[in-house]
Amino acid sequence: MEILGATLRICVDDLEAAVPFYERLAGGRAQRFGRGGVQVAAIGSFLLMSGPEAELEILRKVTATIAVQDVAEAHQVLTGLGARILAGPLPSPAGRSLLVMHPDGTVFEYVDQQQA
Repeated sequence: MEILGATLRICVDDLEAAVPFYERLAGGRAQRFGRGGVQVAAIGSFLLMSGPEAELEILRKVTATIAVQDVAEAHQVLTGLGARILAGPLPSPAGRSLLVMHPDGTVFEYVDQQQA
């Protein structure tokens, strides 16, 4: 399993106010989408999220989003290493995602750009 990159997950109170700062910082335009009741803006290595506190509380437990070539391969490798699959693979706006708890208790989201 090759890790292609990582995205920092940031919960913000006001997405509209936060986006211009991160666009200037990362030197790019935000790609926006919704996921459940949460509004999301992906900008470079940053994933900004804003929405109901009950949903953000869950999202804050995920340390980072890790891009991989193939979520199915990641599933196999991670379970072989003793990780626990919490959810997925599930379709996401950009491909498939997998929510995983590493043996140390840290939670990560793994994503690929393949359609289910």
